Amino acid sequence: QVQLVESGGGSVQAGGSLRLSCAASGRTFSTYTMGWFRQAPGKEREFVAGIRWIGRNTYYADYADSVKGRFTISRDNGKNMVYLQMNSLKQEDTAVYYCASSGEGTRSYNYWGQGTQVTVSS
Repeated sequence: QVQLVESGGGSVQAGGSLRLSCAASGRTFSTYTMGWFRQAPGKEREFVAGIRWIGRNTYYADYADSVKGRFTISRDNGKNMVYLQMNSLKQEDTAVYYCASSGEGTRSYNYWGQGTQVTVSS
């Protein structure tokens, strides 16, 4: 069982920045695939960014096309934390953002946080 707690959401004007944080439980966090998803009102939940372990101390990050070049996902395995740095925010980035984790032994997202609201105004 992996527990996830997000923080860092809020309101910002378009063009601004926010950093989301996610604290995760688990003894083998460094091997978990971690990701961020979002859900805007009236829309389905969508993938934003993910970072997965590909061996030794190497991780691979991927992004939705809509956020490439603006968002950066990172992790601190010593603290069991994953972050989402969001720059050049747009109104269409407004959504509830969810942290997700695979847990041990899989790359599928099996665990979800409670979500944190990000609101971008014009």
